[in-house]
Formats: sequence, C-alpha cells, structure tokens
Amino acid sequence: LEVPKPLFPLAGRAMIEHHIKACSELNDMQEVILIGSESTSDISNFTRQASNKYGIPVTYLQEYKPLGTAGGIFHFRDQIRKGNPSNFFVLNADVCCDFPLQAMLNNHVRHGRDDAITVMGTEVEKAHSVLYGCIVSNDANSNEVEHYVEKPETFVSNTINCGVYVLGVEVLDHMKIVYQELQNATLS
Repeated sequence: LEVPKPLFPLAGRAMIEHHIKACSELNDMQEVILIGSESTSDISNFTRQASNKYGIPVTYLQEYKPLGTAGGIFHFRDQIRKGNPSNFFVLNADVCCDFPLQAMLNNHVRHGRDDAITVMGTEVEKAHSVLYGCIVSNDANSNEVEHYVEKPETFVSNTINCGVYVLGVEVLDHMKIVYQELQNATLS
C-alpha cells in the first residue's frame, strides 16, 4: 500500500482527518498546519478537500528532511506565528483518541503562561510505560510536569505522553535560544 502514513484510512477517513475535524470544532481555530516530510503531491489534494469540508484553511508544509516534532515546529516557526496566535496545538499524526482539545486549551489558558506547554497524558501499565515518553508530575492537583524522559530504559512513571500538546507561542522564542546554544556548542 503506497499511502503516506497521515493519509492511511482509519474508521472511514484518513488518519489525519480525525485531527483536522477535532481542530475545526474549536471556536477560534484560524488554520490547521500540517508539517511533515511526505511529498506535497500526495498531500495537496487531501488538504484542499479537508479545507472545503471543514471550512478552515488546511496547509501542508514539507520539511526538506524529517526533522522530528520540535525540529519541524522550529523550522516553520514564522508560518506558525503568521496568524498571530497566542497558543497553538501540536498533534502527532499517528495519535488516535477523542482529542479533548477544548478542555486542554481551557486548562492551558487557566494554568499556563505564554511560554508554557500543556501535554496530554494517560496512565498505562508499568511494563508498557518504557515504550513511551514518561511524565512525572510534582503535584496531583496541578499536574505540573517535573520531569520527562523519552522511552526510558527503566521505569520512571506510568503516565505517558499521548502526543497532543498546547503550546504558548512564546515557546518558539525558547526553542530559538536552545537551537542557538546547540549550534554554538557544535561549532566549539
């Protein structure tokens, strides 16, 4: 089957269409930006149809090579900022869930700052937790992340990252600082 992963059919529609539908149901959603390394010819027809179907602009930005989640966000930061959002969502293309986006956004705005990230997590059995990014929170009431480990070698927490995030737009400024520090360390 020669179908790009985001377009793989799931429950009667392309996997990524579930994400777009969930985003279109948010009150102030201005645009859906898809970032990936798939060929634009494979995705462009789909984005045109999704824009018409859900009444929201859907844009695909192709990476020059796979950059990972943070790399793609940083590379296309100017396009993300273009609509002057205060917050933006990041949803991994291979996530399947109910997408409680409005509840996440409400929580993010209520508890977050402009440079905060809200991460959707879920509980799994201890034996399975090492297969995912693990979240350790310091307070059951606030659920503020104290520590995060991507696919740890030993047990860290049974709360895992679901690949759904709300980011304050100022996170992009922090990413720029980290990127510059990494560049300087590489050149040293």
